[in-house]
Amino acid sequence: MATFRFTLTAGQPIFEQVVFAATKAFIGGELQPGDPFPSVRGLAAELKINPNTAAKVVQHLIEEGWLETAPGKGTIVSKPPKPKAGDRQRVLKHEIEQLAVAARRVGLSLREVTDALASQWKKLDGSEEPDAA
Repeated sequence: MATFRFTLTAGQPIFEQVVFAATKAFIGGELQPGDPFPSVRGLAAELKINPNTAAKVVQHLIEEGWLETAPGKGTIVSKPPKPKAGDRQRVLKHEIEQLAVAARRVGLSLREVTDALASQWKKLDGSEEPDAA
């Protein structure tokens, strides 16, 4: 059961990375209210992390209002809490940082990246025909 995407990055605490990935999945709609969330053991096994870390993650997400426990159902995604100032901006900043690093690695200019972003944005809006592949 793939709950959300998670790729371990060196130099940052695993707890923070997992909380960020889960929060991104909640904000982005990958995890919807009522969806089951893995047990602590299941999360630890799925993400290949220490069970103590998984327990801290689940407890933190419950405290933040993203998860709730339901008798007979286990841990489920709750109705979205009132957004904290900057949650979406924090997710976006992280994604842009990764995009910028990847683009620089392959030698793209800022103009090429912004053009590609604008093109993709238009495709998502349906205002541009997808490239024929």
